[in-house]
Amino acid sequence: MHSDPKTALVDRLCRYGALVEVGVGNRPDVAAGLADRGCRVTATDVHDRSVPDTVRFVRDDVTDPDPDLYRDVDAVYALNCPPELQRPLADTARTADADCLFTTLGGDPAVVDATPETLSGDTLFRLNT
Repeated sequence: MHSDPKTALVDRLCRYGALVEVGVGNRPDVAAGLADRGCRVTATDVHDRSVPDTVRFVRDDVTDPDPDLYRDVDAVYALNCPPELQRPLADTARTADADCLFTTLGGDPAVVDATPETLSGDTLFRLNT
């Protein structure tokens, strides 16, 4: 078992070759870790954000997404995804025919049909298809 939740997330998500992280905020650690493992990672946010050179950043709003950003990706994921963004996240992933994975903030529930998976210190939800 991993002691670091970020490492556990990277270990779990790195099976996907191409991913989009929605709402990267000021936390590019998981995206950077995935890029270090050879994944193609695009990070999005509604605000301009600084990400490592190995991660592509595009300004996008998941409530009105640019479908081209999500084309040819294997997974769309979000960390600390609030309930009000889970449906738009799921819809965006479905449209792209990609897996949808997310973590929530503390006690926030999953409001979409998703299966929880316990990782070291965190719960990752995977949208049921």
